Amino acid sequence: MAQTDEFGEELVDFVRRVAELKAARSVSEGDLPTVLDAAIFELDHVADQLWPWYERLSSGGQPRTTSADRQEQHLLRAVFQRFPLPVALVDRETVVRRLNFAATSFTGVRAGYATGRPLTGFLAHADRVAFRSQAAAVARGEGDRSLTVHLQQHPSAPVHATLAAVRPNGEPHTTVLVVLQSGGPAPAATPTAQVPDLTETTRHAALTDLQDEMTTALLSAPRGDREAVVRQAAKVLHGRFADWVIADTGTLRLSRTAVLAPSQKEAAALTEQDPATCPLVTETTRTGSPSLQVRPEDPDAFGRNTEGAPVLVQANVTSLLCVPLTSDGTVQGVLTLFRCGARPPFSMAEAKAMDTMSRHMTLAVTATP
Repeated sequence: MAQTDEFGEELVDFVRRVAELKAARSVSEGDLPTVLDAAIFELDHVADQLWPWYERLSSGGQPRTTSADRQEQHLLRAVFQRFPLPVALVDRETVVRRLNFAATSFTGVRAGYATGRPLTGFLAHADRVAFRSQAAAVARGEGDRSLTVHLQQHPSAPVHATLAAVRPNGEPHTTVLVVLQSGGPAPAATPTAQVPDLTETTRHAALTDLQDEMTTALLSAPRGDREAVVRQAAKVLHGRFADWVIADTGTLRLSRTAVLAPSQKEAAALTEQDPATCPLVTETTRTGSPSLQVRPEDPDAFGRNTEGAPVLVQANVTSLLCVPLTSDGTVQGVLTLFRCGARPPFSMAEAKAMDTMSRHMTLAVTATP
């Protein structure tokens, strides 16, 4: 029964990875060889592992673990945390179990935030499928692996990832040890660790200036003209606060009102998109609640562009903010903001400020001329 359950888990993992491979078809041409290698690797896995395993189950326990000495466990934990190289422990689905101090500095992600989240969420979209496939192979006991990936916050800097299988005492499944090493010049360190107070003060001042400019824009916008108010507010947010600003308005059915992007060509690709095909927009309209996502896991959360590619993948979105424009309990519009590449993700303070500005926008939209 234990082997049957394990085979079922492995099959579910394989189906999930195949779905990711299908979504990865839209990556840039330069990244396609990596995706193709991952697809070939998965086919080999079916032929060499899953099918013989299924035949054995059709024709027909886990080793008992021993308790380790408590002091030795404390020593191993200390060695893991103080190890000078970035190291992470993940499961077969790349969900982070532990992250040492060096890894938190290298990735810019706190251990408490990373734990319980897939490590692939911190990688560039084009590398996620290949990394997940290799991690699954290591967890199955098919040998150690290594590959080159890119962090989503620093997509131009290659990172060498080495994966090895370990079996901690008391764990029912094999754990994957991931060692990360920079493949080029180390990314410039952010000043957050050295001068957190100065950085926080600067962000707060910038946020206050943004709110002041938004108030001025709303007061000068035509009263009661919903589309004009939304467009004017979008111009204030674009560039200084978000790389993309997408506005959808309407009561019975939303329609695309404005798209401000890094380039006119990118904006035109989303102008004709139906908001009803964007799960994030429809969910925000249904619940009337704002949504903040850092390193969004679902590439189809904002639908696909005219070429059939996931919008979040094509734009290299690292964080997004989606807020409703609500009046008397009715959603009259949805504003979606993207930040891309190495730009810092939206913070909770910025999400709160955006929620306040959205209420002010609603007042300007519903005001009587």
